[in-house]
Amino acid sequence: AAGVFDCTLTQCLMYVKPDRRASPMLKPQFKHGGFNMFKHILVPTDGSELSLKALDLACTLVGTGDTTVTVLHVAPGYPAVVGDAGYMAVPVPYEVWEKSGLAQTEKIRDVVEKRANAQSVAVHFVCVTLDTPYAAIIDVALRQKCDVIVMASHGRRGISALLLGSETSKVLTHTNVPVLVCR
Repeated sequence: AAGVFDCTLTQCLMYVKPDRRASPMLKPQFKHGGFNMFKHILVPTDGSELSLKALDLACTLVGTGDTTVTVLHVAPGYPAVVGDAGYMAVPVPYEVWEKSGLAQTEKIRDVVEKRANAQSVAVHFVCVTLDTPYAAIIDVALRQKCDVIVMASHGRRGISALLLGSETSKVLTHTNVPVLVCR
């Protein structure tokens, strides 16, 4: 049955879609005397402190077996804007945009690796360029055959959540992969 599990200790919620009733991914797997619930965990991050809390939680889910943790950063595409009469307005030259994006991605990767190494967890870092982060998250989760997506909720409520939307809620509504949401 579908369920929402409130984990007050780790301050997270796990949402499982109704069609995932008897999924073998949700059954605990015991290996070498240790507890491994997941084989492959995907952690999307934008470098914010909340998304890094999701990484910390994912690191605690790594058991004694062969669990893989993939950290995904979705970088926005080049912001060219087409105006009236078909003219293109370019806010910054492409080379400047690309250099800035690479620097930001390297900074996020370094922080992710330091945090994961502090917990003795090896991570695979992946960067994808796409204007719809939720689509990239779902695509990577499916391609990598991830058991769970561990991601942060940025806590927007009310009108701002309605207007701005939430990548977390978009992932929740568009995927069948279990999602562990951290606050």
